[in-house]
Amino acid sequence: MLAFFPGARIIHRMKALSIVCALLATFSVRAAELNQLTAEEKAAGWKLLFNGKDLSGWRQYGKQTPPGEGWKVQDGVLKKLAKVRGGDIIHTNKFDDFELFWEWRIEPKGNNGLKYLVTEQRTGAPGHEYQLIDDVAGGDAGAPKRQTASFYDVLPPAEKKPLKKPGEWNSSRVLIKANHVEHWLNGAKVLEYELGSDEVKAAVAQSKFRNASKFGEKIQGHIMLTDHGDEAWFRNIMVREIK
Repeated sequence: MLAFFPGARIIHRMKALSIVCALLATFSVRAAELNQLTAEEKAAGWKLLFNGKDLSGWRQYGKQTPPGEGWKVQDGVLKKLAKVRGGDIIHTNKFDDFELFWEWRIEPKGNNGLKYLVTEQRTGAPGHEYQLIDDVAGGDAGAPKRQTASFYDVLPPAEKKPLKKPGEWNSSRVLIKANHVEHWLNGAKVLEYELGSDEVKAAVAQSKFRNASKFGEKIQGHIMLTDHGDEAWFRNIMVREIK
């Protein structure tokens, strides 16, 4: 298990070995300023989705308006204020095949999420959610398919995963290449699935998204940060498109 400390960030490098074989990840540790890319990261195609200063590039889901007052940038961190509505927010860019990295923490009993493959044409089920929650005391703590790093309400993560306590920083990663999807948590791959597969179709049919058209299939979409009303923090949000 890899640890975070103030002023440092763990960057996990993932390289595709083949289309058929599983993806192999390599990891490196380095110190860096918050929300800044190294020369190596820039050369590899990484781009920041959050600049650490304001919410440029983000807007409310389904609207052309900026994030509400419930979202606040403070000391290089994007904070979701507790009990202050800010709305679900999406990055204005859309992504197809990509690798996404971010760091996050939540308050005790807190619940939040990051969604990907988000469309504004399916408002009841906009995208696939990488769940972020207090697995011990959160509202969905007892449901494996609703725990941290799950494909929310569809597929559970690995039973043993390196989740940190509420209030501590975690790092997460989502990788999508063609129909292959992976969820990573603090350096460990905890879930993988194939978009449009029989397994996913069967799991969606047993979920709250059973009536959502084409949910679980590959689309080009936005990245979303959700507003569940609980306090949450985000930093070092970056993406690398895979050609």
